[in-house]
Amino acid sequence: MNIPSVGSLFLFFLVHVASAQQPIHLIPQPVDVQPQQGTFTISKTTTISYNQPKAQAVAAMTAQQLNTPTGFGLNAKSGKKGAIQFDLNATPNPKLGKEGYTLDASSKGVVITANEPAGLFYGMQSLIQLLPKEIESKKPASAAWTLPAVRITDYPRFAWRGIMLDVSRHFFSKEDVKKYIDEIAKLKYNTFHWHLSDDNGWRIEIKSLPKLTEVGAWRVQRSGHFGDRLDPKPGEAVPYGGFYTQEDIKEVVKFAQDRNVTIVPEIDVPGHSMAALAAYPELSCTKTPVMVNPGTAFATWYGNGTFKMFQENTLNPSDEKVYEFLDKVFTEVAALFPNPYIHVGGDECYKGYWAQDPGCQALMKQLNIRHVEDLQGYFMNRVEKILKAKGKKLLGWDEILEGGISPEATLMSWRGIKGGIEAAQMGHDVVMTPSTFAYIDYQQSDVDPPIYAMLRTKKSYSFDPVPEGVDAKHILGGQANLWTEQIPTLRYAEYMTYPRGWALADVYWSPKESKNWEKFVPRMEAHFDRADVAQVNYSRAVYDAIIKTSQKNGKLVLELDSEVPNLDIYYTIDDTMPDAFSTKYRQAVELPEGPITLRVITYRAGKPIGHLIVMSRDALQKRAGR
Repeated sequence: MNIPSVGSLFLFFLVHVASAQQPIHLIPQPVDVQPQQGTFTISKTTTISYNQPKAQAVAAMTAQQLNTPTGFGLNAKSGKKGAIQFDLNATPNPKLGKEGYTLDASSKGVVITANEPAGLFYGMQSLIQLLPKEIESKKPASAAWTLPAVRITDYPRFAWRGIMLDVSRHFFSKEDVKKYIDEIAKLKYNTFHWHLSDDNGWRIEIKSLPKLTEVGAWRVQRSGHFGDRLDPKPGEAVPYGGFYTQEDIKEVVKFAQDRNVTIVPEIDVPGHSMAALAAYPELSCTKTPVMVNPGTAFATWYGNGTFKMFQENTLNPSDEKVYEFLDKVFTEVAALFPNPYIHVGGDECYKGYWAQDPGCQALMKQLNIRHVEDLQGYFMNRVEKILKAKGKKLLGWDEILEGGISPEATLMSWRGIKGGIEAAQMGHDVVMTPSTFAYIDYQQSDVDPPIYAMLRTKKSYSFDPVPEGVDAKHILGGQANLWTEQIPTLRYAEYMTYPRGWALADVYWSPKESKNWEKFVPRMEAHFDRADVAQVNYSRAVYDAIIKTSQKNGKLVLELDSEVPNLDIYYTIDDTMPDAFSTKYRQAVELPEGPITLRVITYRAGKPIGHLIVMSRDALQKRAGR
């Protein structure tokens, strides 16, 4: 009789306990996670099966995802006995809805159950995240392909979970767009808002209006900070840009559908139309030819949110040819995108040229309106009738409220949540996407190149799309917006998206009650490691010090903090480089007079973890005056 030694029994106990306590770091956080005893290991003999033809695509996608890093060559087959089993419910489980799922992993295998294929797809994403980070590799990798035993019940809080990508300011290739959609689908986002037109480029082929892409898709080459660039010169070449053919659009739409992502196209009107006017200047009030803007300063912004344009970028609401033009555009756009919505922008529309235009003045008199702002309401109602004729619903930014919109119109609240609250109280459906929480083009810390404002991951994570006193039935969900004035490449788009896109995935999917920043941090850090393997870029700005200053009793006072808990913060003001032997921050500090320079760095467990931040006294003084 072979009696195991005490040492081997103790080792078995440690391994058993370790496997039972293996951390589960899923994003977004599921509704209910119940860890169980044991593990399941995927091998080359593992079988994958599905119980209905509608489940085949998800099962096949799972096999493909597993095969690349493991090299196993697994196949999905019809049946009910797979070690990894995808089952559609014969009788729907009302708790799960259309996108929910259950995942039951034991030492025998994994069973994922859902009412609809979308639920199986999201169950698959959780399955992949339960496996070691090497599962994200794009080539064969070495790992123990083991996942912990667990029972998960999961379904989304909101039906609309979106990310917008602006491809006007910088053109992103079809393959880049597909890669970005694939990444967000893994996080259970189900809506991709595609910002296809603006002042800086028209990106979608309209066959009945060929100059939109022949002219509107191209601009002069410029470098430097957006808004500070040199104006185009007459006759200058326009090599920068690009557009999507209608065949490209169909390919991307199909790719997204396969990942349960709905694409919502945006054609931004009546403002932000300089690229369209470059192609067809007769649609403006002045009829003056313009060029596609390369990122010059073509407006002056005042502190109260108002502005003045130096160049015309608005369509003429009094010209019937404008509506003929839009009918052609939306006829072709509606045919390409099967979702119910077309986003028509409506934001930041400068009305100064309307106020001076005889045709607009005559229209105002005809409509018996006194304020030029009300012309936008007229314009939007005309646009909505065009969309309705195509079987589409109007969706726009919160400015569309200002001129009056029909009860069927849906609104995206971006200037804070005020517009969303007003729209919901009026009975409109609303997507909450306030810049203060969801504009992921904003700086993530003081090391990022400067842009309009700062938005830290912790603040994004704190967002609740349902304001107090608002009926939740009118809040469709939320969305992150990635404007690309300062984002020329997909790698940098990823850097700006993550980890804020991970935080907002939790906000839009997970129960409000489960929100806990301290518990999110280790999940985020696990996804840093997974993103490294997947070759997806991200920012580590969450580790950077937060620098705050104030004036108290004539003194400049410094306060330091961090998003990630339990970091040590070290600083110097004596022109030396800070390290773990420098002054450790413990409480607010009165800074001495004189031309000092602050240098700050964060450490964890004795190792530097954040970026070095350097700030002059003048910069600190300005920060105190905010």
